[in-house]
Formats: sequence, structure tokens, C-alpha cells
Amino acid sequence: MNMMNFLKTRKSTREFKRKNANDIDLRKIKDVIDETNRELENMNMYVKLFEYGQRIYDSLRGVGGYSGVMIDSPHYIGLDLKEKNNETILYSGYFMEKIVTQLNNAGLGTCWVSLNDIEDDRKAVIFGEDARGVDYLLAIGYPKPKNPFIHEPFSERIGVEEMVFSNKLGEPISMDELEKRGLGDLLFYIRFAPSTLNKQPWRFIVFDDSIELALVEDNEKVCYEDAGIIMYYFEELAKSQGMNNKWELMDKEETYKDNKYRFIGKYKL
Repeated sequence: MNMMNFLKTRKSTREFKRKNANDIDLRKIKDVIDETNRELENMNMYVKLFEYGQRIYDSLRGVGGYSGVMIDSPHYIGLDLKEKNNETILYSGYFMEKIVTQLNNAGLGTCWVSLNDIEDDRKAVIFGEDARGVDYLLAIGYPKPKNPFIHEPFSERIGVEEMVFSNKLGEPISMDELEKRGLGDLLFYIRFAPSTLNKQPWRFIVFDDSIELALVEDNEKVCYEDAGIIMYYFEELAKSQGMNNKWELMDKEETYKDNKYRFIGKYKL
């Protein structure tokens, strides 16, 4: 997969065909889930396939979904956090978006579904007693064909100059400098990564030997899912530039122009 092209064209699927995944694609889905759970073995979370999509949709219609609208799909993948803290929430975004890219390779559409406002007891009834910690679903299936004469809304993206700084927040860095360091394409395309309500809360601070990731706090809250999503795509884009490092988690806070920023991770160059 060309990750740059994927990010620039990535769209969530809001409408799915009313047909179950065929046996071959269902096997692919289960293989992705098995591979993900092996990676999550010691992380207090796991993913699970729910094949009975209609029942889940009927149970969550009006109470869960994307921006309050439940997504009707033939299958769902649930992420169950056995321990909820900033780190597990961060990695929930990381691994769910990794699943999105893997299923896209198989020709399947996906859409995030939030269950944060649904009581655990209700989740236990819908998903089973052992899955009462499911906070997110991925709706999955075959996308309905789109009408080529209807233009979909496009979310504007902030420019690199608003998102990337040199050595400290607010200190500008030129695209020429980023290009010289082999970071131009990476930091241009990372802008297309998805975020909650497309708020794009990320900021990158470039140092001589590392990059630090900070997120803008919204009402004194940090969306750690968005941190995990951007970390995943950054690592994938970095691989195409010959870099194979992983983010190291960090935790500090700074204030810039009356906004608070939470520093989440450091990536060594």
C-alpha cells in the first residue's frame, strides 16, 4: 500500500451494502483480528469480531455511532479495554487504525463507532458479559457505490507551517529545511490523518535528532485516541523514508498562546 495516497484519499464508509462478507473476506478479517490480538497480548485490551451486525445496529440505533448517528453494517469489530488509562486509550487508536488500513487492502470499508456514552451493563447485554469494556466499534463491510455527481464534503487541512515547529512551539521551520532533512513528504501527508471531528490537534516539534508530538488540550482534555492514530500513520510514513523507529511515550505540558499542549511522544530520527 502507498500510505501517502491512502491518507490523502481515506474516507470513512457511512453506507454499506446489505450483504455479509464472503467466506474469503471473512477469513481475512479473522486473520487480521488474530494478528492484532497477538500484538495486544500484554496490553490489557483485545479485539473481537461480531458477525451479527443487524442485532448490534438495532440495539445501538439512536444511542451510539459516528457523531451520534449509528452506522448500519453487516459486521463490527469491537475493541475491549480491560484497563482504561491514557496509554491503553492511546494504543486503542493506534491499533484500530492499523486494522482500518489492513481491511482497506482487502477491499472492505470501515467506520469508527463510539460507545463512550453507553453504560457497561447495556454493553454486556449487547456484546456479552466478557465484552462490557467495548468503547469502540469498527463498522465493516462492502461500501455502497457512490453517486459520482454528488460532491462529498471536504475537510480543510491546516498547513505544515501551522503544525510543525523547530525546537519549540511557535518557532517556524521552512519546507526547504524539512526537505533537506528528508521530512518534507512525511510531514506534508501526515496532515491527512483522521482525527476526532477533524480537529487536527497535533503539533510536531523538530529537533536535531528527534521529533516530539504534542496535542492541543480541548477543555483541559486530551484525545489520546487521536494521539495513537497519528503515531501509527507517522511510523508507517517514516518507513517509506527508511526510518523504522517507534514512538517513545512521554508526558509533559506546555502553554503557548493561551493554549495548553500535552506532549505525548518522542520519535528518534
